[in-house]
Amino acid sequence: MRQALAAVAFGSLLPPACGTLPLWVKIAHTLFVAVLIPVYWRRYGPGNFFWFSDLALFGALAALWLESPLLASMQAVSVSLLELVWLADFVTRLFGGGFPVGLSRYMFERRIPLPVRGLSLFHVVLPMELLWLVARLGYDWRALLVQTLFAWVVLPACYFLTDPAMNVNWVFGWGGRKQRWLPAPVYLLGVMVAFPVIIYVPTHLLLETLFAKD
Repeated sequence: MRQALAAVAFGSLLPPACGTLPLWVKIAHTLFVAVLIPVYWRRYGPGNFFWFSDLALFGALAALWLESPLLASMQAVSVSLLELVWLADFVTRLFGGGFPVGLSRYMFERRIPLPVRGLSLFHVVLPMELLWLVARLGYDWRALLVQTLFAWVVLPACYFLTDPAMNVNWVFGWGGRKQRWLPAPVYLLGVMVAFPVIIYVPTHLLLETLFAKD
């Protein structure tokens, strides 16, 4: 039943069955990452790669070459929901609306060169690629636990190793402002709880329903 739902949802894609992933997809993803890394490093610095979306891009690269259901599932749990929110935010602004959330605000800042902003359009493709990967490889139920543990390493690393002005993964406050209504360590703990509870668990339940192996 779950496989049937997945097949209906992604009928235009390859069937959700295990097998060798297309070589051209692996090469295309690899070449894109090879271009993105030096451009982002020069423009934003290494701290930018701590964003979960960037980590998911790298994780998807590993998942493609290793054809690992666990790696693919982890990335899907991590960013599928956030990427869809980013996409809705971007499309709304593109067609003349405001920023419902503000995740894509930087895409319309002229101080950032257009080619650099163009690379950020991977946010449009990434959630579809991850869902395709999970449809092909199957959903690994361990992804929720492993991704949560991974996030609990990444978030403190963001706090201690990145520039607070970048506010990577919102460890210093929501949006562009530093929060001041809680002690910083308490707020960080709240973020560490919020990611799995608000983002990972609902995504896990949906992916498990659609793609888990019978």
